Amino acid sequence: MARDYFPLIEDNQQQKLSLKETIYLALQNNPGLQSVSLDPVAATESVKSANAVFDPQLSSQVDVEKEVTPVSSPFQNPNSITNVAKFYDWNFGISKVLSASNATLGITFNNDRALTNSGFSPVNPVYTPTMVMSLSQPLLQNFGWQFATINVRLAESAQRSSQWNYASSVNDFVQRIGNDYWGVVQAGENLQVAQSALKFNTDLVRVNRENVRLGMMAGVNLAEALSAAATARANVSAAKAGLEIARTTLRQDVAANHAGAMLAAEIEPLQRPDTRYGPIEPDSDAFKQMLEYSPALAGLREAIRSALIQVKYAENQTLPQLNLGVQFGVTSVAGNSKCTTSGTVPAFANCFSPSGPTVPPGSDNGALLPFGGDYGTALNGLFDFKFYDYAAVLGFSMPLDNAAPKAALAQAHVAYDQSRLQYRQALYQAVLQVKSALANLTAYQEQVDATAEATNYAQKSLHDTEAQYRVGTATTNTLLQFQSNLVTAQGNEVQADVGLENARLALWHAEGTLLGQFNIDFQVQNPRQSPWYSRF
Repeated sequence: MARDYFPLIEDNQQQKLSLKETIYLALQNNPGLQSVSLDPVAATESVKSANAVFDPQLSSQVDVEKEVTPVSSPFQNPNSITNVAKFYDWNFGISKVLSASNATLGITFNNDRALTNSGFSPVNPVYTPTMVMSLSQPLLQNFGWQFATINVRLAESAQRSSQWNYASSVNDFVQRIGNDYWGVVQAGENLQVAQSALKFNTDLVRVNRENVRLGMMAGVNLAEALSAAATARANVSAAKAGLEIARTTLRQDVAANHAGAMLAAEIEPLQRPDTRYGPIEPDSDAFKQMLEYSPALAGLREAIRSALIQVKYAENQTLPQLNLGVQFGVTSVAGNSKCTTSGTVPAFANCFSPSGPTVPPGSDNGALLPFGGDYGTALNGLFDFKFYDYAAVLGFSMPLDNAAPKAALAQAHVAYDQSRLQYRQALYQAVLQVKSALANLTAYQEQVDATAEATNYAQKSLHDTEAQYRVGTATTNTLLQFQSNLVTAQGNEVQADVGLENARLALWHAEGTLLGQFNIDFQVQNPRQSPWYSRF
């Protein structure tokens, strides 16, 4: 439909989940990812379609035909002014492309029954069954051991590529959900920092207002406190908006929408950033992981294999066409054979007709064809091989310049070279991503310790300044400066903690091990379809 109907604006359910649970829920519900997951399914049908060329083709034709024509000669049908003929056909056939040699094998079984009122038909009605076996075999172009299955192999390669593309999409999606999850955590902690700063500044305004009222402090101190409180309120508003945006982003990406609302159910993160860390793996180990597990690189390697198959196909198409065709058929005839006479006694007379010419007693005066019998008799005579035909044809064809196949081969080579170069470029970019992720992970590990230490010192400095402020040895401006330093340090600590989690996700994503880190077992299935008719 042009638009969907949503019975609710917002799904008010709220779920408190870990990151792994959030990822599992998103994999089940996100419509964008579900749409991508259908690509391998459609590609599997393409494999079945490529195999369909080997499906035996059955054919049949059953017909009846009647002809009534006027007699044009007094000798044509003396007893009638019309010639009446009726024909019955029941024909069957089967043909199949052989998967081994790309030959086409066919068998046809035709059956004709003819009935007429003409006296000149020596066998009436007449049954004529015919069986013909044929074989058409290419010898150069379109020939090769299992060349006929080349389109099947291309379809299978495309299906594997679609699986790798889906794996790459899942890899990207899991990282996005992780970033969304930690984005909500960061936005929530930033809001807590902003609210804590607002409470501090509100309390400072209250204290300074009382001191100004009692004449113990100049009005400029109250103005400074009011300015800082206003800034803190603005920061809280911005932090609330950031948290709302982060939560909406996460809930829409997870798409847990069982109530059919425009806004999906809200996800409340249970996990806090894990600031523990150990030694970082060497570059060589990370690169090995990347080469083995990266779905994007695996998909490009499959594209190279597909391009190589295309080159092999194009090479074959540059050959001349040399086709061998052979055919062998047998036929038989049976029916109601009549004793046919003429004005003179035929030399091969083998029957006697009272209406024939006068002959000595006991002599024959007509000819009787030896095809008397019914339809079963005709079928039995079919395999006596008395009546047969055969043919053998060798055909050759080739354009003088052969420009089109040569151009297609050159294009296939270019596509193959391009796929290899694209893989090399993607490999360079993947190495850059792994190297950058390792550097960022190292930096964030150091930042986690440094920002935690900075927050601790900022808290101590503010505590000491507050003590000095209470005894009058520190000004409001000094107190606000140290309080601002604490807010900055706390914000940096939140950013470093969440940044460490995102750096881990980025490294796992670049290596291709992200799915395994969350126990998502993605395995490329063999798309080979082997229906019985494609095995021969």
